Amino acid sequence: MINFVVRVVLALGGTLAALFVARDSPNFGVIQGMMATLVLVCLVGIIVLWRWRKGE
Repeated sequence: MINFVVRVVLALGGTLAALFVARDSPNFGVIQGMMATLVLVCLVGIIVLWRWRKGE
């Protein structure tokens, strides 16, 4: 299960990275990791805000 989640997050990060950097660039893996981290932070933020609003 966790493998699937990591794959989805990296796929989304790769899609976003492809908008800014060419796929054959030597820095693509680094940018993909940064974008995947950004996607993960956004998902966690949405979940936290959703639970916080739901609690009121």
